[in-house]
Amino acid sequence: MTPMILFRWQRALPALLAAFLLLGGSGCAMVTVKQVASSDYLVNKRADVLNTGKLSPASRETLSAAGLDESQCEKDFLVCRSTLLMTDDLNVEQRLSTLSELWVKAALALTPKKQAANEPPMSDAALDAWLEAARYGYAYLFYSGRSPSDRAFEDRQTQVRDYYNYAAEKAAVVLFARARAAALAGEDYTKPVSAGSWTLASDFQRLSLKSIPKQLVPAGTVSFVGMRSTYRRDGFGAELVMVMDPPKLVVPAVAAEGAKAETAQAQATKDEQEEGVRRGRRHQHDDSVPEYSEMSSINVTALLRFEGNTLEDVMRTRQVLLDGYSPEATERITLHGEEVPLAGNFTAAYGLWLAQSGFATQSLRTLFGMSEGIGEPHIYLMQPWDPNRRIIFMLHGLGSSPEAWVNLANEIMGDPELRQEFQVWQVYYPTNAPIALNRYEIANAFNDTLQHFDPNGSTRASKDMVYIGHSMGGVLARLLVSDSGDVLWNDLLANYNLKGERLKRVQSKLGPLLHFKAEPNVERAIFIAAPHQGTDIAGNKVGRLIGRLVRLPLTILGKFEDVFLALAQAEQQADGTAKPKIPNSIDNLKASDPFVKAAAQLPITPGLKYHSIIAQRKPELPVEKSDDGLVPYWSSHLPGALSEKVIISGHSVQETPQAVLEVRRILHQDIDEVGTVARP
Repeated sequence: MTPMILFRWQRALPALLAAFLLLGGSGCAMVTVKQVASSDYLVNKRADVLNTGKLSPASRETLSAAGLDESQCEKDFLVCRSTLLMTDDLNVEQRLSTLSELWVKAALALTPKKQAANEPPMSDAALDAWLEAARYGYAYLFYSGRSPSDRAFEDRQTQVRDYYNYAAEKAAVVLFARARAAALAGEDYTKPVSAGSWTLASDFQRLSLKSIPKQLVPAGTVSFVGMRSTYRRDGFGAELVMVMDPPKLVVPAVAAEGAKAETAQAQATKDEQEEGVRRGRRHQHDDSVPEYSEMSSINVTALLRFEGNTLEDVMRTRQVLLDGYSPEATERITLHGEEVPLAGNFTAAYGLWLAQSGFATQSLRTLFGMSEGIGEPHIYLMQPWDPNRRIIFMLHGLGSSPEAWVNLANEIMGDPELRQEFQVWQVYYPTNAPIALNRYEIANAFNDTLQHFDPNGSTRASKDMVYIGHSMGGVLARLLVSDSGDVLWNDLLANYNLKGERLKRVQSKLGPLLHFKAEPNVERAIFIAAPHQGTDIAGNKVGRLIGRLVRLPLTILGKFEDVFLALAQAEQQADGTAKPKIPNSIDNLKASDPFVKAAAQLPITPGLKYHSIIAQRKPELPVEKSDDGLVPYWSSHLPGALSEKVIISGHSVQETPQAVLEVRRILHQDIDEVGTVARP
């Protein structure tokens, strides 16, 4: 080939190649290899509209098979939907799953991320999109030709389940808001509501609601500082929290130093105190203020059920039922002939309840006798009452509240086996009151609560109970499982010359506090950092200072002032010093206190299984000479305990993972020994 001809071929080659490619070339595409990292592989495989804002690869493939792409569907969703419904080459599962995801994308675009408090929660157009997303997901799961169990290992089913669950969550919140508004306007709360062309009904009968909930919160939208773990169960349905109005607690009227406050305005203050005492006495007999309440936040799993028995029925219907279940009580249901595991969140309600309780501030106000404290014990049920679950009863310590149990209670409720066998009760009590009085009133509140739910004492819940107490709550727990006999009463008589009317007056007030029997049907107890024999710290300079700051409620001063006046008159001390006063909780925790010394010798119920968890602040010290900063080992140690776990920690040892593990170990051992009960 001559140079001139070669030159001409070189100049013509690009044009010839372009023509060749336009005509289809050789009929083969150029294929190259691109390395994909394992992390990218998983992201590409499981990415979808909920976690990336873009459609999943499965939906994009379906669109491609129908001659569509994601951008076309964004521009004209109705045409895209019609094309998918009319494309014969697609199978039912492809069509339904892709349309569910497309509706989720449309709903997300219509739902504002943030909105003003006075705005309605969602437009009818957005609600319609969420309901359509749930409808297509529901149809895919139950009416596409294969059962959910046939697709158990398929990622696509997990994605579509999530579309349904998320859509059900969004729709449930709107339906609840509209039903609540109707109820507040005087209409029937259960009456179906209309939204566009949809008719939506709700059924919360299984939850046994005693009032109209205040709020419905998606569990996935909240997280909690101070709570180590969030426990939940994967499954079908939206994870929600129903927030009720909190219970009304007995609040002392006014705080005072002693029975009389000596101030510049002595007479005015005295009149105010006397009126406070009268109000406090009325509170104690006010049936409108119960001694117990179920937790004001409850976990709910919500389902959207679409009316119909065939795919065609479900795709035509505009009737939807919002169905609510307690995830603690219901693990699975039968739906369209399939055993379906329900989703559940076991932490969110507890976390919301604690976050909104105000316990931390209120407990300190109570200890120091300030306003807005509490005056009487209150029993909280951490789950709705279940006659088939045994009771774990938790008692917090000095200056504390149910918040002391945040991680331990959450771990118990999050453990599937423990949750199946136990229900958690907690007491919130005024930690400024004398130990004997708190023991008496806590026992009454606990037994009244049990009597309310199980009048005949015949259920599983009323038997083989477990008590757990921390710090002063451990002392109270020990007294609740002990018999006093006449020991405490005789100890009082040995120090005072009580006769005639004076004896009757003292006996009527102090007799019930100093004579008690062990609580029946308690099978096991766990004492955590409990000063059974008191502590020297309560009697040192700092302890005495704190003791002087502690104030007793006027309800206590009003009830017992005359008794301690009688004791002062009958005092057998030769020098006539140390006029008796009503002891507060700090007084009772002194190692030298006569009450705690006598109480430490009381026998624990024969046959009761009990355990000790003890904190040691300085690991270099011998255990016998150690303390936790507040309680010495010699006071926490109990002879006869089935186990004694010493943990390197400060006094709040119940919060540590080691203590949580030990309690769980004991409870699992307890289940092995006591046995389980068949669930209905």
